[in-house]
Amino acid sequence: MVSTPKKKILISGASIAGPALALWLGWCGHEVTVVERAQAFREGGGAVDYRGRVHRTVLERMGVLDTLRGLDTGMGEQSVLDPSGRELLRLPASFMSGELELTRGDLARTLYEASLPVARYVFGDSVRALTEHAAGVTVEFERGAAREFDLVVGADGIHSTTRRLVFGPEERFRRDSGWYTATFSTTAPAGLGLRDRGVMWNDPGRMVGLSNLLGEDGVMMVFHAPDLAFDHRDTARQREIVRERYADAGWEVPALLPSAATAPDFYFDSLSQIVMDRWSHGRVVLLGDAAWAPAPGGMGNGLAVVGAYVLAGELAAAPDHATAFVRYEERMRPYVAKCQKQGAGAGRFLAPVTAKQLRRRNRVYRMLCHRTMQSFFERLTVRTAEAIELPAYRLPLLSRPTVGVVPQS
Repeated sequence: MVSTPKKKILISGASIAGPALALWLGWCGHEVTVVERAQAFREGGGAVDYRGRVHRTVLERMGVLDTLRGLDTGMGEQSVLDPSGRELLRLPASFMSGELELTRGDLARTLYEASLPVARYVFGDSVRALTEHAAGVTVEFERGAAREFDLVVGADGIHSTTRRLVFGPEERFRRDSGWYTATFSTTAPAGLGLRDRGVMWNDPGRMVGLSNLLGEDGVMMVFHAPDLAFDHRDTARQREIVRERYADAGWEVPALLPSAATAPDFYFDSLSQIVMDRWSHGRVVLLGDAAWAPAPGGMGNGLAVVGAYVLAGELAAAPDHATAFVRYEERMRPYVAKCQKQGAGAGRFLAPVTAKQLRRRNRVYRMLCHRTMQSFFERLTVRTAEAIELPAYRLPLLSRPTVGVVPQS
C-alpha cells in the first residue's frame, strides 16, 4: 500500500455513486466536498436491485449491507397483462428483484447518511467552470465562491456537467435507443390488490408498470419515440410528453395520468448509454452514469458502488492520481462493457414496437417462468454482476466505519 497524502477532493453529484465514493475517500482521510444541484437530498425513485457476490461484498465492506437488507422491498410476483388488461402470466419475484431490491430513495439515503460524518455536502449549487493547473483544479460554482481542489470527480449522472466541461458536448457520448422512461408515485386504482406485487401492461410501443413497494404505489412507463426532442431540465414539458404519449391508452392508464402531472418525484429521461474512450483527463475523473450509463437492466447501481470502491482503492494504492485513474479504467472497462451489453436492449424488451414483437416478448416471458429457464436466467444475470475480480485494497482508513467489516488484507 502506498502512503497517500490527504487531498482536497470535489465530487459533483449526490445520488448513488457520489456518496458511495465520498464514504470511502472520507474514511481514507481525504477532505471531501460533495456538491449537488438539487436544493436538498432527493427522495423517491423506483426499485433498484443488487445481485451476486461482487455487489454483496462491496456493500458489506461499506458497512451498509445489513441496513439495506432491512430496507428490502420484499417484492413478490409481477403479472404481465395484455392491452385489454387480461393477465397473461406471472413473473417470479427473482426475475425483477434480484437478491436485494430497494427503492432508489432508501439506497441513496443510506449512502448519504453513512458518508455524512466524513464528507461535506453543499446542496443547491453546481460546477460552472474547471481550470486545471500544475497544483490542482480551480473550480468555479454557480453560486458559491471559487475553490481549489486536488482532484475533481464527476458523478453527476447521464447529463453530467463535469463531463461537458472537460470532455465536450453530451451528444458526442450519448447513445440514444429511441425509448424513454418516466417514473412517479401514485395511488393505485382500487381492486388491483398490489400489496408487495406489481403488474405490467403493454400495448405496441408502450409499457406501464405499476407496483407497490413497502406500502407505496409507483409507476414506471417506457415508450418508443425515435424522434422525440426534449430539455432534460424542463419537467413541465416532460409531464406533457407523458400525457400526450399515453392519452389514448387503455386499461387503468387514464387513472394514472393525473399523478404524472402532479407527483413531486416525477422523473423522465431517455433510455440511453454513455460511451467514452476515456473517463479521465488530468485531475478530473468520471464515475457512474456520467462515465458509462448502462441503461435499465445494465446494473447501473451495482456499477456505481463497485466503481466507487475501485476508484478509491486505486487512489490509495497508486503513487499518483494519473496512475490511479489508468488502473481504475483498466479494471472497470471490461465490467462496464458486459453490463452495457446486457442493458442495450432494455427498451426494445420492455416496450416492443409492434404487436408481433410484443407477442414474441411474452413468449420469452412464458419460457422464463419455467423452473429450468428461470434458473438459467438468474445464473446469466449473476454472471454479469460478478464479471470483475474485486481487489481487497489495503485502504488507509483514518476514519473507521461504525458498522460492517472493512478489508485490511
